Amino acid sequence: MIGGSMKIIIVGLGLIGGGIAKALKKSTAHEIMGIDTDESTLEMAADTGAIDGIASAEDIAEADLIYLCVYPQACLSFMKENLYSIKQSCIITDCCGIKREIVSGIKDLQKERSFVFIPAHPMAGKEKNGFAESDPAIFQGASYIIATEEESAAAETLSELAKKMGFGRIVRTTPEKHDRIIAFTSQLPHVLACAYVLSPQSRLHSGFSAGSYRDVSRVADINAELWTDLFLDNADDLLAEIDTLIENLSKIRKDIAEPDREKVFGFLSKAAEIKRAIDN
Repeated sequence: MIGGSMKIIIVGLGLIGGGIAKALKKSTAHEIMGIDTDESTLEMAADTGAIDGIASAEDIAEADLIYLCVYPQACLSFMKENLYSIKQSCIITDCCGIKREIVSGIKDLQKERSFVFIPAHPMAGKEKNGFAESDPAIFQGASYIIATEEESAAAETLSELAKKMGFGRIVRTTPEKHDRIIAFTSQLPHVLACAYVLSPQSRLHSGFSAGSYRDVSRVADINAELWTDLFLDNADDLLAEIDTLIENLSKIRKDIAEPDREKVFGFLSKAAEIKRAIDN
């Protein structure tokens, strides 16, 4: 399929789906069709040239590739509704922030009908959501995770399209490893940021804050509906990371309370050493 012209449908034209549409329109000659529950979003996407048109039932049946850029349950609902309309050679991929939940649901559907599914996760985003905020620039140099280690033409097609969109690195992994690491790199920082701004001091920070406050609090401006689902669907891995964080916070608290300057210095020095090592 690489090199040929494809009909690509993007389900969900929010921040990521809108960005993918814009990036593919800019960097490829493929036909890009869109689906969204919000009519104004579809009109905006069509008017700005991000999509070639609004996907019909006929377009779904003819699609060569479908990006599911909606919440996990919405992905599964779309697949259930269109299970026997989508041609079996069509590549189905998702953009969900967790993988085990969607992979499990898709496997159940594949018992009813065989189709190609490649779980994926574009590691890009920003605080604001919606098509109006979508910008393919957020993909430049970012990682595109393909959550299967099996080699296939479909996975290669997604890799090549990701590169055309500007992603700088294609990462291959398993759904289990993806969710375990994402709990640390993405979900825990959101938990930490939200817990941090819940301090009574947060409303008094003006005039007293600089880079440290901005860095820690940035992702607290959160899409609560989306992240509630992500946290709960990946609870086991996220709870393990929260427990580790609490353990480390308890240790530094104890050392400060004693007070034990040598232990506090050792705690901070070890953290700085690890940070420098992983950044090199």
